[in-house]
Amino acid sequence: MQRWTGRVAVVTGASGGIGAAITQQLVKDGLKVVGLARRVDKVKEQSTALRSEKGKLYGVKCDVTKEEDVKEAFKWVKSNLGGVDILINNAGGDSSSSLIDGPVENWKVIMDLNVMALSVCTKEALQVMKEKGVTDGHIVHINSTLGHFVPPAEFGFSMYAASKHAVTALAEALRKELVKENSKIKITSVSPGVVKTDFLVSSGTTLLSPEQMYSSNPHLLPKDVADAVTFALSTPPHVQVSELKIQPVVVAVLSVVV
Repeated sequence: MQRWTGRVAVVTGASGGIGAAITQQLVKDGLKVVGLARRVDKVKEQSTALRSEKGKLYGVKCDVTKEEDVKEAFKWVKSNLGGVDILINNAGGDSSSSLIDGPVENWKVIMDLNVMALSVCTKEALQVMKEKGVTDGHIVHINSTLGHFVPPAEFGFSMYAASKHAVTALAEALRKELVKENSKIKITSVSPGVVKTDFLVSSGTTLLSPEQMYSSNPHLLPKDVADAVTFALSTPPHVQVSELKIQPVVVAVLSVVV
């Protein structure tokens, strides 16, 4: 990670869970990290707690589902820090829904956050990288194992799984576009299984409570995902980790796998 010291990373959804863990790790590794979040006060609290570390954390208020917010955020990054070298697309969520019954509004919430926001952030980051002349940048999508299989219907994750399958496709499609442009910017999809965060609460999912999820299923911790991201970022310039799946060690039959 030494080659990233002093360089700039943008992390979406940085106020808690996986995003906060990634943010903290990158700051400790000496990067200038911009944490985008609606709850920017949480990011600023982290910044205070991390002020003795090698890097520095900046909190920028941003609703990534609003294109204008995203553009303003990257404009701030460019003006204040000179550009961006790493983008971690972590912001994501679910909303209880059925493909048979909807509600359609819930579908839109999932797709806007997990697919469209990720795509807009990626587009803006790449534009800034090109303007700055970054040739060794890295974009990481925090995906899910549900981006690779479809769960049982009773868990209510059908549209969420569809959105994460889209993330899998978007990562590979971007890789092909970058190759076409002879770019050496890397793209990595990190797909964790169950991670203990406030995901269920913040997403408003009602089909499963946190107690049901974490008491009956082996699970990862946010730091485990942060470690996976660090691994992908720490590879030498000629090595690209295209897809990285991480799951808890299974000691019993899972009742839910996400």
